[in-house]
Amino acid sequence: MDRNSLFFHADFRRLWAGDAISQVGTMISTVAVPLLAVQVLHATPFQVGLLTTFEFLAFLVIGLPAGAWVDRMRRRSVMVTADLGRMVTLGSVPVAAAFGTLTIWQLYAVVLLTGGLTVFFDVSYQSYLPFLVGRQNLVEGNAKLQGTQSVAQVAGPGIGGLLVQLLGAPYAIAADAASYLWSALWIGAVRRREPKPERTAAANLVHEIREGVSFIVQHPLLRSIAGCTATSNLWNAASQPVLIVLLARDLDLSAGVIGLLFSAAAVGGVVGALIARRLAVRIGQGPVIWLSVAVSAPLAFVQPFLQRDWTLGLFVAAQVAFYCGVVVYNVTQVSFRQALCPERLLGRMNATMRFLVWGTMPIGGLLGGALGSTVGVRTTLFITAAGGCLSFLWVYLSPLRRMRELPAG
Repeated sequence: MDRNSLFFHADFRRLWAGDAISQVGTMISTVAVPLLAVQVLHATPFQVGLLTTFEFLAFLVIGLPAGAWVDRMRRRSVMVTADLGRMVTLGSVPVAAAFGTLTIWQLYAVVLLTGGLTVFFDVSYQSYLPFLVGRQNLVEGNAKLQGTQSVAQVAGPGIGGLLVQLLGAPYAIAADAASYLWSALWIGAVRRREPKPERTAAANLVHEIREGVSFIVQHPLLRSIAGCTATSNLWNAASQPVLIVLLARDLDLSAGVIGLLFSAAAVGGVVGALIARRLAVRIGQGPVIWLSVAVSAPLAFVQPFLQRDWTLGLFVAAQVAFYCGVVVYNVTQVSFRQALCPERLLGRMNATMRFLVWGTMPIGGLLGGALGSTVGVRTTLFITAAGGCLSFLWVYLSPLRRMRELPAG
């Protein structure tokens, strides 16, 4: 094995170890939280959609100032604090359940607060990686982290479904809370420390936010990537709550089966992480970005036709290919963004990008819940699949379409 590989980078291994388990915990909650709402709290499709809205609302509300704040702080410390905060917040769910006081409103508050802490963690995380491993190792680092996330997507939903069946949904969420403690301990053990960012006397929050927004909005390649990702996330967020309702309520599948369906589908993410770098070299970075979206998005048309029969197998196959495309897209475009952006703007660039691309998700959750409660879950899934197919046009109609190598900063 190449001695220059990040496998031999001690601090990256610590970050990787913490991220691995917390990603599994996150995937457990991805199954357990909506199942808790549907099966225990008897939520309607609209109420389940509101969970998605509250989960990602913080990206829309505080996403932009978070980047400026993170650029003023040591990012590793922000990550540890965010992990500990998420541990406490999620840990309140099994405690409330044990005392018989858990309500849908507490669940909304939990996902809202957890989402706010995730904003700060994610902005710090993506901005810290170039400092930790160097820009020349970004593609390898992102591929390894995306690969871990994909493995978590394989293991996490299955484990989550099993824990929901064995312990009940509220207590399955306790596993996610524990995973954030694990992450905080490993990230806290990273030895390389950032210097404290210097602030000029003239620095002000509005100017700093504007600088981060301008960097993306005025750059044609970043602008097209933001549009593509935002559109895709909008329709994916609209589809997820109604998909859970379809599987759990309409098809009456058990929590374990639902978890296994999502676990099997996520195998595609592992494949995507393994092939992303090779595809970028063979096909070109620009073409890989638009092709990965254009090919994977139409596979969502399987969802409206699901029944308790062979179509569940077709769903798994379609989701395998879909997640493969998603991870290839993410590894390529995130590495490009990190390599292009100056160090001092990394926090604001990542925060602005998250604001633009995840800020559509609370809108999507609200849209999906409203459509599911009015036109029905299957019609909603057909509409969301059609909408997702349009997302690739942002990058296809940009200079990215023919650029084999993307520029670096």
